[in-house]
Amino acid sequence: MSVSMRDLDPAFQGAGQKAGIEVWRIENFKPVPVPQSSYGKFFTGDSYVILKTIALKSGALRHDIHYWLGKDTSQDEAGAAALKTVELDAALGGRAVQYREVQGHETERFLSYFKPCIIPQEGGTASGFKHVESEEHKIRMFTCQGKHVVHVKEVPFARSSLNHDDIFILDTANKIFQFNGSNSSIQERAKALEVVQHIKDTYHDGKCDIATVEDGKLMSDAETGEFWGFFGGFAPLPRKTATDDIKIADAIPTQLFCVEKGQAEPVAAGSLTKELLDTNKCYLLDCGPEIYVWMGRSTSLDERKAASGAAEEYLRSQDRLKSHIIQVIENFETVTFRSKFDTWPQSAEVAVSEDGRGKVAALLKRQGVNVRGLLKAAPANKEEPQPYIDCTGNLQVWRVNGQEKILLPVPDQSKFYSGECYIFQYNYPGEDQEECLIGTWFGKQSVEEERNSATSHANKMVESLKFIAAQLQVYEGSEPILFFAIFQSFLVLKGGLSDGYKNFISGNELPDDTYKEDGIALFRVQGCGPENMQAIQVEPVASSLNSSYCYILHSGSLVFTWIGNLATPEVQELVERQLDVIKPNMQSKLQKEGSESEQFWEILGGKSEYPSQKVARDAESDPHLFSCTFLKGDLKVTEIYNFNQDDLMTEDIFILDCHSSIFVWVGQQVDLKLKTQALVIGEKFVKHDFLLEKLSLQTPIYIINEGSEPQFFTRFFTWDSTKSSMHGNSFQRKLSILKNGGRPTLTNKPKRRTPVAHVGRSVTAEKPQQRSRSVSFSPDRVRVRGRSPAFNALASAFENPSARNLSTPPPQVRKPYPKSDSSNVATRSTAISSLTATFEQPPREPLIPRSIKPRPKSPPKADSNSKESPMSSKMEALTIQEDVKENEVEDEEGLTLYPYDRLITISTDPATDIDVTKRETYLSSAEFRENSMQPELQISGAPVFRV
Repeated sequence: MSVSMRDLDPAFQGAGQKAGIEVWRIENFKPVPVPQSSYGKFFTGDSYVILKTIALKSGALRHDIHYWLGKDTSQDEAGAAALKTVELDAALGGRAVQYREVQGHETERFLSYFKPCIIPQEGGTASGFKHVESEEHKIRMFTCQGKHVVHVKEVPFARSSLNHDDIFILDTANKIFQFNGSNSSIQERAKALEVVQHIKDTYHDGKCDIATVEDGKLMSDAETGEFWGFFGGFAPLPRKTATDDIKIADAIPTQLFCVEKGQAEPVAAGSLTKELLDTNKCYLLDCGPEIYVWMGRSTSLDERKAASGAAEEYLRSQDRLKSHIIQVIENFETVTFRSKFDTWPQSAEVAVSEDGRGKVAALLKRQGVNVRGLLKAAPANKEEPQPYIDCTGNLQVWRVNGQEKILLPVPDQSKFYSGECYIFQYNYPGEDQEECLIGTWFGKQSVEEERNSATSHANKMVESLKFIAAQLQVYEGSEPILFFAIFQSFLVLKGGLSDGYKNFISGNELPDDTYKEDGIALFRVQGCGPENMQAIQVEPVASSLNSSYCYILHSGSLVFTWIGNLATPEVQELVERQLDVIKPNMQSKLQKEGSESEQFWEILGGKSEYPSQKVARDAESDPHLFSCTFLKGDLKVTEIYNFNQDDLMTEDIFILDCHSSIFVWVGQQVDLKLKTQALVIGEKFVKHDFLLEKLSLQTPIYIINEGSEPQFFTRFFTWDSTKSSMHGNSFQRKLSILKNGGRPTLTNKPKRRTPVAHVGRSVTAEKPQQRSRSVSFSPDRVRVRGRSPAFNALASAFENPSARNLSTPPPQVRKPYPKSDSSNVATRSTAISSLTATFEQPPREPLIPRSIKPRPKSPPKADSNSKESPMSSKMEALTIQEDVKENEVEDEEGLTLYPYDRLITISTDPATDIDVTKRETYLSSAEFRENSMQPELQISGAPVFRV
């Protein structure tokens, strides 16, 4: 599309450079900027152009342009608004979606910009009207329609305007009444209350009374009598009659027109396909309620203006002036437009063309306009994604075998087989109470029977917890970072152990490729740090290698580590750590890419080509919120634009689509039977792919229950936990907030939602910080393997415990919510005497990390004075076994202390079960102050300080 200086209106210079809304009013056929203080204020005699700029996660800017036509605006003024919209799109690079908005029939997207509603005022500029300035309050009545956004329309102040189906607001001088028709929904009533609040704040300066009147209550209370008094007393209401506003041309068959010289000519076609659209032309697609104008990338600005005018003329000829017109550009079509076609080829993401934008920017720059935002958007945020979950909790894992689940011992909790299904329960500390996540993991080779069994068991576990636990369904290869953060060191082995897997391979005469310690196995090592790393077993062939990763290969007594040329130093360090798990007592042979030994290639069956690009994982995209209706297995969704927490109604189910994950939010007032189908609803949403975004059928699905929202869900909102903790339906909650001055009222203290830094197994600032588990890495050094408790637990399944050489401090046993108990705090003198006693103790056995045991069947009675959080009382209690000898001395954080003489590098009796890279952390406070700067405690020449 060619752009010249004469095509650009000066009012649009610099528009769309940052996220937000910009508004222009058409005056004398020219756009005039509207002050930001007047946004959302529209006059019935005017036309407006509205630009919505959205900053995407990718760093790009997306634009939506609307032109709004008041009911009293002139035809010429409306035409000018349509043409100026096309010009503004050209100034933005020619890829914005353009919407025609008619007063009283606005799209939900447009209304979402001006929540809770817009109430146009009489008057105008170009139409000859004067803007009305009210001198005294005039009684007005409005009707409100809509569950998600509210369409507000002023109606005559008369009893005949009332009906049983809608909600009405009567605005008097001293009181605002909301009349709820008996057939209106709770959600509509709740949304109407937001309009009541808006009227109170806008027209009464927040100083007036509010009353609600229920249809059918007659004269049951004083406020009801007062309301009917304005109408001369109560009388039966008429039935709602169909009006022109309600009649929608949805019976019109979809038809395609080609715009030639400003005229719309029908296109003869048996079915709608993308091949019918020519990039050098413009088209109209009549879908009844809305008309689309499709503009080819190669069309000129004049051709696009002509197509916009043809659409206006077409609606006038059809007497459908209240229908929507939506204008889309080739390669930037909306999901709804593409869904109208029988076939629309899936194509790769279109790179944003800078042709039009660059030319416009050059012209504006010569005029002295700042075009920095127009030339390119802000850079994308490339920070490492965070799990948004506290990783210091307690984990239990079960393997599914047929219809039963088998609890795994701690050493096997992070070792999964690809032919198996697993269930896990993770209890972790929240701000004021314990939170819980119950999940299922399906291996790529697992059988359908055991997948169904795992889902059934997980559902029953959530039900037994009264739906206060979150739920997660994960497939192998599509795990979210939250899953890896919980398991920390995660190992996936080929094959399986369950009866279902064994029967499957035998029934299909397939070889059993289950992992064998003495066989040939190749592992791809990946992750982003010591507390988020994985080793995935792949086929032991050269084509499984990738230059962006590191690998571990073992065959019998031979162990190789292969370092790809594009692998980062962090991944190279993870190889050392994963060796501690897979082959803990064997020295490996380092193989750098390009200098491998013949023996290495021989084990892999010879050389072959392999990729170098890192395996791409679905990135989190900008979230979309949908309201769901699920009836008789049929799922219908409605997108909610510019959403916030108030859009989550307790009577409904909502889906938050982030592309990489799907969140199904279930309100407290949802029917119990429907609650149990939340996962089915999520699976159907993924299958339908409503946004046509190529959703994988194995996309992780979270189930979130109202009142127990975890931070990995609330991060998408500006969250107020007091709102989700309120009782009653949506209308009762909103009314309580409205009458309480805009503040939620609670009987119980809500959960706090303070920010948490999610780095490894860190917790909030109020809790003690856990020590780092990282170690330094050098390919040439003799390996001294730094191990975390998680590594030790997992490695114990691969080695003889008596032969292990631990070099990391024992696990810190920390309760999520420790209570003050002076009797449990040892004095310094007691610690010193205990430390002296340890000198005479024989060498202790290797330490095993804490394990999780179920609560005994007959637990002792709890102290009547003790306090437990509501969450803890409903969850299965877990006890932590401490494998620490009675006479060993521990500091306040549970760390074993040693005398200085046993910690120095030249000690004759060195401590063997410590992390040699952090010797100073095992000193008592007094000895640390005295000896921390001694050279024997320094590592690599640099002093190390205890944190």
